[in-house]
Amino acid sequence: MVSYGIALDLGTSGFRSHLIDLEKGGKIISTAVTVRHPLPGANIMDHLHFWMTSGSAVGHKIIMKTVDDLIRLHGAENIKHINKVAICGNPIQLSLFENIEVRDLAFAGENRLKTLGVVRPSRRGHTRVAGDIGMMSINSEAEVIIPPAIRHEIGADALAMIIRSGMLDKKQTCMVTDYGTNAEMGLYVDGELYSGSAAAGPAMEGQSIKYGVLAAPGAISDVNITGDDGLWDNMVLNDKLIPLAAARVDPVTGREVRVLDYKAKGITGTGVVSSMAMGLKSGVITLPEINTPDRKVRLMDGIWFSEKDVQEAGKAMGAIRAGHRTLVHEVGIKDSDIGVMYMAGASGTYVDPLKAQICGMIPRQLDEVYQLGNTSLMMAHELLSNDKTLDKMQSVADSISANHIMFAGNKTFEDMYVLEIAYWAEGMPMEMYNDMIKGYGIAELPEIKVPSKVVRTVKSDIPEIGRGFYSLEEVGMKMYGNFKGCNGCGKCSRDCPEKALTQDKSTKELCVRSDLCLGTACKACEMNCPLKVYHFKDLEIRI
Repeated sequence: MVSYGIALDLGTSGFRSHLIDLEKGGKIISTAVTVRHPLPGANIMDHLHFWMTSGSAVGHKIIMKTVDDLIRLHGAENIKHINKVAICGNPIQLSLFENIEVRDLAFAGENRLKTLGVVRPSRRGHTRVAGDIGMMSINSEAEVIIPPAIRHEIGADALAMIIRSGMLDKKQTCMVTDYGTNAEMGLYVDGELYSGSAAAGPAMEGQSIKYGVLAAPGAISDVNITGDDGLWDNMVLNDKLIPLAAARVDPVTGREVRVLDYKAKGITGTGVVSSMAMGLKSGVITLPEINTPDRKVRLMDGIWFSEKDVQEAGKAMGAIRAGHRTLVHEVGIKDSDIGVMYMAGASGTYVDPLKAQICGMIPRQLDEVYQLGNTSLMMAHELLSNDKTLDKMQSVADSISANHIMFAGNKTFEDMYVLEIAYWAEGMPMEMYNDMIKGYGIAELPEIKVPSKVVRTVKSDIPEIGRGFYSLEEVGMKMYGNFKGCNGCGKCSRDCPEKALTQDKSTKELCVRSDLCLGTACKACEMNCPLKVYHFKDLEIRI
C-alpha cells in the first residue's frame, strides 16, 4: 500500500516542503519550496498587520492557496496517496496556518489583551484534519500534526532547533539561533532557556537585496579569497543545494575566470554575509561605503552588491548582534561564558562562522560552533516518520523553564541597536562604539577568538531533496480594487517599489500580487494617489 506524507516548514520568508514515503521509513521523494512568503510584507509584523487589517478570511485564503499550490508541485499521482501532513514554524506562522487567534502574539501586555477581549488559544501539540483547516489539494480527512510551543512566544521552530541541536544535554552555556527574517535565538544557562526574537529583516534570506534570492539552485551562497590575485571565489548552489566554486571574480572590475559552466541566478543571505565579510577584510568595503569606481562589489554573471545592499545587510546583522548581546546582558553573564554556538536555517548552514564573527552574527568568544541546517523542516519530517515525536516535543516543551525577553521596548536592545545602526550605516569606529556601549553600562565587544571546533553537521540546509526539486515562483494570490473617483492616472502602479501593482487602462481596475507587495509597511500606492481614493485595506481577492 502506498502512503505518503508532507513535511512543511512555514518560514517567515517562504515555505519549504518534502514529500515523504511513510511506508519506507520516511524516505524523501521530492522537495518543493516557495520563493517568497505569500502575504504582503517583508517581515512577520507586516504579515500580522495585513492579517488584522485586511481580515483573517483574506489572509487565510492566501496561505491555504499557497500551501495547496506547493503540494501540487509534488505531482498529481503522488498527491492521491497523501494521508498525513506535519508542519513546523514559529507561533505566528502556525497560527496563520490554522486560522486561530493571533492578537495575543501581536500585542504585549495582559491588560491590553483583556481590553480587546482576547483569549489565548492553546498552543499545545495536537492534530486536526486537512478539510477543517481548508487544505484543498489533498484528502480532506488527512491528519495534520501541529507541534507545540514552549510558551506562546516561543514556538515549534525554536523547540526544533533546541531538540535537533542536543543543547539540553550540554553541561556548558550554549547559544542557538535560527537565522532568517525573524531571527529566533536562545541562551541556555544552568538548565534555563532565555529566548528572544530579533526582526532581522529579509536580507538574511537574500531578500530586499538587489539580486537577492532564497537558498535554491543557482544562488551564490559564499565568496572566498584564496589567492594573491585579488579574485573572489564565487560559490553557487547546485541542483542538490551543495555549494560549488563556479567562478573567480575581480570584485572591482567584474572580470571573471570561469571554473564551472554554471549560471548564477542571484545571491542568497549567506552570500550577502560573505560579501560583507570579505569586503571588510580586503578593504573593498569601508563602512558605509564601497571603495570601487561604481560603488558596487562585482560578483559572477553580472550580479553585484551595492551600498544600499550594505545598508540592508547591516540592519539585519546589527539586529542579530543586538539581540545576542541583550540576552547576555539581561541574564548577567559574560561573552566569554558562552562556549558553544548552534546555527540553524539556511544562513546558519552555508555561512562561514569566521565570516559570521566578522559581521557580528555569532558571539566573538566561542569554543565550538555547530551548523545544523533547516531544523524546522527536519522536525516536520521527524513528526511524520515517528509517531512518538509529537509527545516527545510536548514533553520537552513542558520541561523547559523558559524566559522570553521581549526586545521591543527593552532598553538594552534599543541602546545596542542604535549603536549597531551607527556602526553599519554611518561608519562609527569600533573604538567609539565600545566607548559608548560602556557608557550604557553594557560590556564592550571583546576581541574575536576563533572557535577551535567548527562542525557542519549537514552538507546543505535541506540535507536531502529526493528525486526532484521544485520551486513555486508565483506565490500567493492577486488582490483587486476598483476605487470610486479613480481617473486611471497610473501613478500608484508607477510608484510601486516592488512592481507588485498593475492597472487595467480600460477598466481602471488595480491588481496587486500579494507575494511581491510590501504591504502595510509601505503603502506607497495609497500615499501617492493624487486623488486619495486608493485604500489598501479595501483590496479584495477572488477565488
